[in-house]
Amino acid sequence: MTDHTRPPARICPACDGFASAAISLGVRNSRGHRRTITVHCRDCHGTGTLPARTATLTGGRA
Repeated sequence: MTDHTRPPARICPACDGFASAAISLGVRNSRGHRRTITVHCRDCHGTGTLPARTATLTGGRA
């Protein structure tokens, strides 16, 4: 019996796999720490990968 495996996930071309980033707002709070926000990639929604493409056959011979 053959082994059914899923195709590997593709790395997101928009973020190159680095899906989340901490960005400094440039402001300090009352304790002197920098305020940061976490931003996620719009294309992969913070996962770093996209589903593998499936090959579609167009045309063909009869």
